[in-house]
Amino acid sequence: MPIPRSLLLAALFGATSFTANAEIRLPAIIGDNMVLQQKQADPIWGWDTPGTQVTVSFAGQTKSTKADAKGKWTVKLDAMPANAKPATMTIKGTSTRELKNILVGEVWICSGQSNMQFAVNSCWDSDLEIATANFPQIHLITVPNFGTQEPQDDFKGAWTECSPKTVGGFSAVGYFYGRLLHKMLDVPVGLINDSWGGSACEAWVPRDVLEKDGRFKSMLDGWKQREAALNTPKAQADHEKAMADWKVKFEVAKKANQPLPRAPQGPQQLLGGNSRPGNIYNGVLRPTIGYGIKGAIWYQGESNASRAYEYGYLFPLMITQWRKEWNQGDFPFYWVQLADFKAEQPLPGDSDWAELRESQTKTQTAIKNGGQAIIIDLGEGADIHPKNKKDVAERLARWALVKDYGQKLPYRSPEYKSLQIQGNKTIVTLDTFGSSIRTVDSKELKGVAICGEDHQWQWATATIIANDKIAVSHPKITKPVAVRYAWADNPICNLYSADGLPVTPFRTDSFPMITAPKP
Repeated sequence: MPIPRSLLLAALFGATSFTANAEIRLPAIIGDNMVLQQKQADPIWGWDTPGTQVTVSFAGQTKSTKADAKGKWTVKLDAMPANAKPATMTIKGTSTRELKNILVGEVWICSGQSNMQFAVNSCWDSDLEIATANFPQIHLITVPNFGTQEPQDDFKGAWTECSPKTVGGFSAVGYFYGRLLHKMLDVPVGLINDSWGGSACEAWVPRDVLEKDGRFKSMLDGWKQREAALNTPKAQADHEKAMADWKVKFEVAKKANQPLPRAPQGPQQLLGGNSRPGNIYNGVLRPTIGYGIKGAIWYQGESNASRAYEYGYLFPLMITQWRKEWNQGDFPFYWVQLADFKAEQPLPGDSDWAELRESQTKTQTAIKNGGQAIIIDLGEGADIHPKNKKDVAERLARWALVKDYGQKLPYRSPEYKSLQIQGNKTIVTLDTFGSSIRTVDSKELKGVAICGEDHQWQWATATIIANDKIAVSHPKITKPVAVRYAWADNPICNLYSADGLPVTPFRTDSFPMITAPKP
């Protein structure tokens, strides 16, 4: 049976229309103003009509490939030295794209929760910092917060030059970190901000990776129950009632000039939020995976403090998985240990925040090529978002400058090494990494606790007796067992290296953690 002429014309018109409209599509991470990582083969990718020959030309080299059955294409550029002179990249397929103002230098991921997301315009001296942010060789891009269980391959965003007009809303820690690297190394710097306030670590890990690991069964079972409950008419009805109650309270608070209550989240907000396993990995991180980077900096942990024991293996797993998927080997990964926060406790004891800090410290031995910046002195007891982000960034940057760029600088806070019991006192030895220890603000060494066989903690008398040793005792404890330092949510402590880096909070005991799963 012959095909009607009208259908043939429609089919021909449709094919012609598709061809006319077909064009190369690039992800947001590949665009004008991007910075390519120097001294390594950088992937460039996008989408076009399946089977189309795609050619990428940049800096005297040309690479070609074909779009696969799904339209995806990828080429790898040969390694290049740093170049601060803006260059143009030409990409030809069914259409031609020219990407301008491309630099070659150092590229870092800036990730974590609200203290990484915390913007330049909210930090101390923000007016001066913004006014002086004329750094055309520092380029910035921010990935929007989008939580989903469906893997994403792109996001809405664009690279921009760092200037007083663009820096204000960018990550303060990220900017100060990149600015210091730029000044020290004299090369362009690209910063990718993909942080999300309040995010849980498990949201940054592929869900299938968590499901294959029996250690996370309890957490995932809890989420499956929550997901089932949120996908019901009852959940929607409960939310509507909560919204009605909130509106009443909001108006009352508004008329009384009191703090306004926050609106309750609906079921879909919770399902698309920053705590659901895999959500941020899929919606925020995944679209950047594969882009050529030097490494990552990370500031997160507050949302996992109540599960500090679990964080001890969740956090290293996250780092390992990122490295696996980036396929760049064990790239540098540096993180910020939790700051001091909440009320100061008059008596020594247990603390979930202290346990989270310990899990962060242990991650240094669980992975390669990682390290942490200690900021136990930079927090604000009444504000989980301390405004001093410059010192945080500089302590992070010390790690990179020494470990990755060959600088000779103090970079690592002293850490606990060993304990020796001598009668009624103990001798704690620290690894000072070539420095020595001292107190700050007071000759009295503060923040040290000691316990005997009854495990009842008492504030101790502590004295520096050598460049790397402190003697610890208490008049009522004749048989000491263990020592702790800065072991609290918000400890009063004052032990530093001679270079000004605070000693890492520690405990010498292995008593059960309060955040460990109960039998």
